[in-house]
Amino acid sequence: MKRLVLLGGGHSNVEVLRAFRVHPAGVCVTLVDPARFAAYSGMLPGLVAGHYGFHDCHIDLAGLARDAGARFVPARACGLDAARRTIELDDGAALDYDLISLDVGSVPASAGLPGIAEHAIPVRPVATFLHDWTMLIERAQTGTLGKLVLVGGGAAGVELILAMQYRLAQVAPPKAIQFALVTDADRLLPGATAGTRAALQCLLARRGIAVHLNARVTRVEPGAVVFLGDDRVAADAAVWATGAGAPAWLRETGLMLDDDGFILVNEHLQSVSRADVFAAGDCATMVAHAYPKSGVYAVRQGPILAENVRQALAGKPLAIYRPQRRALALISGGDQYAVASYGNFTLAGAWVWRWKNHIDRRFVARYRVAG
Repeated sequence: MKRLVLLGGGHSNVEVLRAFRVHPAGVCVTLVDPARFAAYSGMLPGLVAGHYGFHDCHIDLAGLARDAGARFVPARACGLDAARRTIELDDGAALDYDLISLDVGSVPASAGLPGIAEHAIPVRPVATFLHDWTMLIERAQTGTLGKLVLVGGGAAGVELILAMQYRLAQVAPPKAIQFALVTDADRLLPGATAGTRAALQCLLARRGIAVHLNARVTRVEPGAVVFLGDDRVAADAAVWATGAGAPAWLRETGLMLDDDGFILVNEHLQSVSRADVFAAGDCATMVAHAYPKSGVYAVRQGPILAENVRQALAGKPLAIYRPQRRALALISGGDQYAVASYGNFTLAGAWVWRWKNHIDRRFVARYRVAG
């Protein structure tokens, strides 16, 4: 019997699992992920802000595996030997495969800087972040959180600090907590249109969130985030929401990687060095296409990945994935307000949030399981 392993319950692999609810005879499917529930990234700011409950925006991986007749292994991969087709798990076990699809996401870029592990709160992995976020809410309630700094000036960072401010305003006195956003870039949201950037800069200014541009963080200390040149900003809590970095263990897999350590894949989402390895989502980089590491692309990759995994198991020709030239970006503003960007068009308002809410809930509903 052929052994298919889905390593990581990211937005692409969950679609493979859903598509394999009726999987080919003679195929044993295993999903490996350290968490039973996978958060949908598009709804994380809404969860932080308090607009959603946990189950509104999490996918039950164990339940989805059960419905697909697959096995769920609650473990974290810490190594992969592509030549031997073996995965090393953090519980000491090993798992063999005939075909594997990796969708293990990313880690915060620059997470290895001094003091981050001890004094900062990384946004990934999400399960750990949500636990730490609960602790921050409790600190706000008790008056022991006065200054919160978020490092990361991309869309995720902007959404998250607005969501945090909105939620903490519900539990702390007005203006009891100061917020600051820090980025080493010379502008917020470098990949966004001028209209989108202006709308969100305006929103941050109205909410009284300080923005530090061209501020390269060199370390995090107890009570402060320190920049190049030894300038610093006070921080009772520092949240790390920088861009995507590659999991370090990918460098030991024997797979071809790009310069940043992500798995190189071809137009079929297949490793350029191993025909028995597929990869999608943040952990993969396409050779022929450049696009942001964003959940929008991971979601679109899912159906093609599912088809190609099935075709590869049957020894049939593979389909081609072509990233969309333009992606709709919907960025929430903390309260039930959002900014939409598509090409050069920017729109904003409460109705945009309702639109985003509808799209996000529809996506998660695809993976609901009974019981």
